[in-house]
This record gives sequence, C-alpha cells and structure tokens, in this order.
Amino acid sequence: MEWKTDWGLRGRMVLTGFLLFALYIVFGAVVLELGYGGMLIFMVPFLFAQFFFSDKLALYSMGAHEVSEEEYPDLHRTITRLSQQADLPKPKVAVADSRVPNAFATGRSQKNSAVCVTTGLLRTLDDEELEGVLAHELAHIKNRDVMVMTIASFLSTVAFIIVRWGWLFGGGDNRGGNQAPVLVAIVVSLVVWIVSFLLIRLLSRYREFAADRGGAAISGKPGALASALITIDSGMERVPQEDLRDTAEMNAFFVIPIKSGFVGKLFSTHPSTEKRVERLRELEREFESA
Repeated sequence: MEWKTDWGLRGRMVLTGFLLFALYIVFGAVVLELGYGGMLIFMVPFLFAQFFFSDKLALYSMGAHEVSEEEYPDLHRTITRLSQQADLPKPKVAVADSRVPNAFATGRSQKNSAVCVTTGLLRTLDDEELEGVLAHELAHIKNRDVMVMTIASFLSTVAFIIVRWGWLFGGGDNRGGNQAPVLVAIVVSLVVWIVSFLLIRLLSRYREFAADRGGAAISGKPGALASALITIDSGMERVPQEDLRDTAEMNAFFVIPIKSGFVGKLFSTHPSTEKRVERLRELEREFESA
C-alpha cells in the first residue's frame, strides 16, 4: 500500500482542536464566573470515561457486541487482511443487530480501536463492496481522526447539557428570585454549542473525503467503495423510520449519515454521496492509468 499523509486533514484537526480549546477556555471562564464551577467539575469524570472507554460506549449505544472469529470468520478474515495492508494493529470486530446498512470506527488510538458493521450492511453489500467500506473505516483509524471527533463531540455535549438543563441549577447569586445568571449561562452555552457543532461538522465532512481516499489506498479498489456508497444510500430509503431515529445519534461516525430532511442535509456530518462517488471514480481512473 502506498499511503500518503493527508496534511489537509491533519491541519484541519489541529485547527479545529485549537479553536475548540480556545472556545471552551472562554466558556469555562464564563461558567465559573456565573457560579457553575461545580457542574464543570462534575463533568470531568465523564470526559475521562469517554476518552478511555469511547469504543465500548459507542458500541453500547448502538447495541453492538464484539464478535469472535468463529461467529463471523469471513468478516474477521477481511479485516485482518486489510489491517495488514494498512500497517495497523487489528481492531476489535463488532456487529450491531440493525436493519440500517452502515458501519463505523471508534476508539482513542490505533491500538485501542474497533470497527462495527450492522447486520443490515452484511446483508446488503457484496464481498468487494464490504471490503471497500471496511477499508474506509480503517482509514479513519489510520488518520487518527476518530479520537479528535470523540473529544470534540464530548465538549459540545457539555454545552448542550447546560443549554437543556441549566435552568435546574441555581448558579450565581439567585437571591430574590434573580435568574439572570441562569439565563446568561444558557445563552452562552447555546452559542458555544452552535459554534462547536459547526466546527465538528466542517471537520467531519473533510475527514470523510480523506477516509475515502485512504480506503481506496488500502484496498486498491476505489470503485468498490463507490459502489458500496451508492448501495447503502439507496438502501436507507427502505429502512423503517424508527430504525433510523434509533441510530441517528451516531451520524458523525457512520460511513453514510442518517438524513432527516432539508435541515438534516444542511448540517450533515458528511458530504453528499454524489460528490464522494465522483471523487472515487476519479481515483479509479488514476489507478487504472498508473
């Protein structure tokens, strides 16, 4: 495999991390000034838990479980081979019992990672298409963008919790029924959540293009991934709405996101399937002419 470091992705990850760090320094200062320091301290253990157990938490949220080679020999065999081609330690292999045809990678590092596929994906794709999707997920691990997304997602969640539940906390000096500190904390948290939300979306869209390129380099078959994306995208139309809602919270990590109307597309974590397929077709032509 000829792997080229994606400096565009690395630059975006560093910039996103810096901007999020600066944003949350300001956020923390304002929250402390308003008397919500106890709430921030309360959230610290959750940050460490998400960092060190992110793979287990992600699998749990999807109702997925780690599977053995005896249970899914072909899946293990393919991931083993692709991991060797990508020069990666073999990740844990998990399967989620869901009709939604999808896959995602999770974990804090290359040595502590997992690749999960749904039963819907295994039923939908042929062997070459599945290989393309698995290579795409391994590219996320190779690029180390899963860890960045995990941390960034947690920080935006903290702000969202204050936006949603801040009214339950006193904060500041509420003598005489003064709720101004509560309202200010909620407004500040809302702004922080919106900005972090947009930063995460911008990084997520680029990282999908990077993982498509990386997956093509690992498998050597960009056409197979393009075909898989088309198959998965069309397969979403046949999945019951309740199944889509159950898995929508994992959108940023999926190979294809759950769409939810105009607003969902506007703030989508992924570029359009059409654009991704177009770039993969260009890569396929480059591979053929090389």
